[in-house]
Amino acid sequence: MKNKEIRELETKDLVERIDESVAKYNQMKFNHNVTPLENPSLIKAARRDIARMKTELRQRELNK
Repeated sequence: MKNKEIRELETKDLVERIDESVAKYNQMKFNHNVTPLENPSLIKAARRDIARMKTELRQRELNK
């Protein structure tokens, strides 16, 4: 997910998206520990997407 797409989301949607992404990330990590994923770089990409979304959310909190 690009920064531009993240900025266009409303705060409520952003929080929901973060929760979904964290759940998906945790499931991917668990699955990878049991049987290795074909593309383990997806874990890294998911972690970075979550960080981007959390950064945007924090920016919105500070600008209020």
